[in-house]
Amino acid sequence: MKKIFKMLATGFLSVSLLAACGTDNTENTETNSGDESSPNESSAEAVSLRLAHNQPEDHPIHTSLIELSNLTDENSEGNVKIEVFPNGQLGQERDVIELVKSGTLPMAKVSASALEAFDSNYSIFSLPFVFQSKEHYHEVMDNSEAVQEIFQGTEDQGFVAIGWYDAGQRSIYTADKKVESPADMKGLKIRVQESPTSISMIEAMGGAPTPMAYGEVYTSLQQGVIDGAENNETALVNSKHGEVAKAYTYTEHQYVPDVLIISTKTWDSLSSEQQQAISDAADASSESHKEVWSTAIQESITASEEMGVEFYTIDKQAFIDAATPLHEKFKAENETNVKYFDDFQSHLK
Repeated sequence: MKKIFKMLATGFLSVSLLAACGTDNTENTETNSGDESSPNESSAEAVSLRLAHNQPEDHPIHTSLIELSNLTDENSEGNVKIEVFPNGQLGQERDVIELVKSGTLPMAKVSASALEAFDSNYSIFSLPFVFQSKEHYHEVMDNSEAVQEIFQGTEDQGFVAIGWYDAGQRSIYTADKKVESPADMKGLKIRVQESPTSISMIEAMGGAPTPMAYGEVYTSLQQGVIDGAENNETALVNSKHGEVAKAYTYTEHQYVPDVLIISTKTWDSLSSEQQQAISDAADASSESHKEVWSTAIQESITASEEMGVEFYTIDKQAFIDAATPLHEKFKAENETNVKYFDDFQSHLK
């Protein structure tokens, strides 16, 4: 993650806004009566920030968010504490985004797909096959100017993105059916994230998209409300979907990043040193997460096979062909989409 917010480091609102914006300001470590320094100087009071996400505590993203918390504490010499709330304790993704926007909740980790409902620019991350490989995905997320523009573009809406985490590739898994082409998807009710682009994607791939919250997927698979879902391999183990879905087909149709967002009110109320402590921690934890994620995927595959899950590698061309019209439709909508799409493709090596 580039230091995209260094330009924002001066001239911010007084730290007294912290309590009003829900940043859980816990203590003022030093009172400086008569101090006329700007609110972004190092004399800023210590803060405690809540960070919500919807994954269980044994998920690799939770591991990396705990690292973010520890690094922030270290970088700030204890001046910034981040308390991580997993398992959707503070709400599902749409709920916590709303809370962050309003300033009630300081921070959240959410899927880029969930952010599409709040800013259409995020829809590019849900386009099927916009990333050609894991290497292409990482290159774009780390170095694309378009990504940074999207991350910064929601400041006026009440939040900004300050980091990203690898959430792997998403593929189709069903109760027992291998899917080799869109024809095999016909009539299958596939759970998708609540993203218009993901809904259109499953329709193009031949299935019947069924949007629902992640926490409802296991029961819906178990009861036959849906025939399958699409996600990375960790869902089979960490959320126990492998107990009720035994066929995982590597369609590898999406690489949708997890995004770390913070309330604009919260960010603007922090001192420059506090902002830098969080930003540096986000960069470092994002980079180390790549290895954490890779290890978790291998462990998930092994554990899933022990649960009786079969993994199928296929020729993806039929799915790629089915998705191509979505690319053209996306680019036809406006010039910004063309710019972003072309920027992503320019990072292919």
